[in-house]
Amino acid sequence: MRTLYTDKKLWAQSWKARTEKKRNIQSCSRCLYDVDTPHISFNDEGLCNYCEKDDEMRAQFPGGKKGEEEFVKIVDEIKIAGKGKKYDVIVGVSGGADSTYMLHLGKKYGLRMLAVHFDNTWNTTIAQQNIKNALEKLDVDLWTYVVNAQEYDDIYRAFLKSGTPDLEVPTDIALAAVLGMAAEKFGIQYIFEGHSFKTEGIAPVGWIYMDAKYIDSVHDQFGEKPMKTFPNFRFMRQLKWMLFNRIKKVRPLWYLDYNKDEAKALITKEYDWQWYGGHHLENRMTAFYHTYYLPRKFDIDMRALGYGGLIRSGQMDREEGVQLLETEPNIDYEIYDVVLKRLGFSESEFEKIMQTPKKTYRDYKTYKKLFERLRPFYYLMAKMNLIPWSFYIKYTSKDNL
Repeated sequence: MRTLYTDKKLWAQSWKARTEKKRNIQSCSRCLYDVDTPHISFNDEGLCNYCEKDDEMRAQFPGGKKGEEEFVKIVDEIKIAGKGKKYDVIVGVSGGADSTYMLHLGKKYGLRMLAVHFDNTWNTTIAQQNIKNALEKLDVDLWTYVVNAQEYDDIYRAFLKSGTPDLEVPTDIALAAVLGMAAEKFGIQYIFEGHSFKTEGIAPVGWIYMDAKYIDSVHDQFGEKPMKTFPNFRFMRQLKWMLFNRIKKVRPLWYLDYNKDEAKALITKEYDWQWYGGHHLENRMTAFYHTYYLPRKFDIDMRALGYGGLIRSGQMDREEGVQLLETEPNIDYEIYDVVLKRLGFSESEFEKIMQTPKKTYRDYKTYKKLFERLRPFYYLMAKMNLIPWSFYIKYTSKDNL
């Protein structure tokens, strides 16, 4: 039986119908979010609450001369904290544009960097080569944590069976844990993270939710192999690194002006960086997650995040963003085949997974209520750069923005 989960023609027809629907529903007057976006509201001018939150964050992190001055102060603090040590700062690397640009910034501001990579064994060859090229040219050391492949594949299978859209949450959580592990191991107090709300947008909690207890809960119900090598980021570990190790997380692109196209041109020229076809597509599972799993099972098009961020930043016209979203996500069917083969699903078994009832993090045990109760505490931690501001804004708020 042909279905939109496996038939290219049916999927194209479905996306065309989706596009027609989207043209006739209320959407934000500035960005690309519409009434189908979780927890959205609009003011009298038609501006969505995500854009209003973006305005607040830009007031706090304005960029320009003021933003650079603030960042330089942080750089000076990092150099003082690094005296007598081999490294000043950790930079998480994935082979993507943002993390590669972080390495460039670190060298520009005279910091001694340790690159840290979490290898979930699904990297593309392009991503691996991008990491190698940049580190060789910049003479930066690399510390890599590799998870057991069979164990990690079991975690992926568990999340697919869970019915939630959070397939890539284990990777994000593990990366955060590995950065902290490296900081503790090498006695480094500062971590650079490459996220930029100005170019990546603000992800609704209804599209992405992550915490360690959530991973444990899903794995307890659907996993089959013990999580022996998976570096989960549980609550007590978070407290230890915040309160005792005082590991600070800094997002330079929140302070500095950052033009995505200019950054990609620079790292291509300076470090032989290669483009892999789309935001977050440097990892095969992440590419599958963005271009196949989310849009087909949950009707979530994550491109709206990045395009929306670029529109708010003045790096893309809204009309261009609308036109880009009307083209169906470009799925590489070779990756689809790799995912099914490696995870041990037949096509019919996987189609059943795609047809199971949709669930969210609310159907599993999480730290969300705990984070909400500790909101004043996390505010202080964010002020001290001991957690990212985005964590405080999204995970401790009851409005789930």
